[in-house]
Amino acid sequence: MPQPHPDAIDLRSDTVTRPTPEMLEAMARAPLGDDGLDGDPTVRALEDAAAERLGKAAGLFVPSGTMGNLVAVLAHGRLPGEVLAEAGSHLVNSERAAAGLTGMHYRALPGDGGLIALPALEAALDTDVSARCPTAMVAVENTHNALGGRVAAPAALAALHALAVARDVPVHTDGARLFNAAVALGLPCRRLAEHTDSVTVCLSKGLSAPVGSVLAGSRDFIARARGIRRMLGGTLRQAGVLAAAGLVALEHMVERLAEDHARARALHAGLRAIDAGWCASEPPQTNIVQLRVGTTAADARQWEQRLSAAGVLVRTGGAGLLRLVTHRHIDDDAVARALQVFGALRREE
Repeated sequence: MPQPHPDAIDLRSDTVTRPTPEMLEAMARAPLGDDGLDGDPTVRALEDAAAERLGKAAGLFVPSGTMGNLVAVLAHGRLPGEVLAEAGSHLVNSERAAAGLTGMHYRALPGDGGLIALPALEAALDTDVSARCPTAMVAVENTHNALGGRVAAPAALAALHALAVARDVPVHTDGARLFNAAVALGLPCRRLAEHTDSVTVCLSKGLSAPVGSVLAGSRDFIARARGIRRMLGGTLRQAGVLAAAGLVALEHMVERLAEDHARARALHAGLRAIDAGWCASEPPQTNIVQLRVGTTAADARQWEQRLSAAGVLVRTGGAGLLRLVTHRHIDDDAVARALQVFGALRREE
C-alpha cells in the first residue's frame, strides 16, 4: 500500500495522531515490570488513573478498543446469548466477526439518535431460562462513529441502562471517543460512564497515545477480563513503555479535544459554503464531519482519489459519503488549505 505524502492534510482518522514529545520522554523513563507475572507498575498506574476518571473500581490495559470490546463480551457473556446493539454501531458493523470467537450472536436493533430505540430494546430483551438465545449484554457506542461523532447524553444513557438492569442484563459502552463526548457536553467523563456496567476508552485516537485502550468496570468484572485478555494473547509484558504515553494522554490531552471540535465545525461551515448540499445543516458535535458527494460508493471513491492527488486524505464512509476527522495535527491553516482544495475540485466539475 502506498504511503501518504508527508505534507498531506490527513483527515482520514484521529488514529493517525503521533505521540507528543512528553509522551516519548515518559516512555523512555517509565518504570517497568512483567505485566503477566508480578505486574508492570506503569500499566497499573494507567489502569488506576483511567478507572478513577471513569468512576469505576478497576481498569485493564488492552492493545486496542476492539480487543477491549471483545473481552467485555466474553466477561459479561452467558452462553448461548445475544449481544444487542444499535444497527449502525461499530460493534455490529466492524467487529461482528468476533461473534465467532465469543459464541455469542450479535443482533442489530433500530436506533434513536445512536442508541438502541427503547421500544425495540424492551421487545428484544429476553432472559428467560428457556429462551433459545437469551440476552447476554446490551452495547452502547458513544460517540457514535457512523453518525458523525454523535454524542449520547446522560439522560438517554440512564434510561437505556435502567431498562437493561431491570432485566438483569449488563450494559457495555464502546467509548472509543468517550472523552470527545464528555468535552462536547462539558461534563466529567465519569458522568457518561455512570450508566454502564463496563466501558472501553481509546487512548490512541484524539488523545494521541501510540497504542492502547482501557477497559473499566467492577473489580470482579476486571478480574474475569484479565484472564480473558491473557487467553486472547493481550498480555504485553513490559507494557509500561506504552502505558506511560497513555498516562500523559489522560493527564494532558483531554481538554484540548475542544480544539478538534472547533476545527470540525469550521470545516463543516466551509464545506457548506462551497456546496450547501454536501453537509447537513447541523454542525458536528465532536470531531467527525460527513459530507455526501454523490449517491454511490463509486462517487465517494472518485472524490477520495481526486482529493488524495491534491494532497487531502479522506475516507469513504458509505454510498456517496466521505468522512473527515479532525485531530491535533490539523490546525487552522490545514482546515483552510483543505477547503481550498475542496473548492477547486468542486469548480472543476
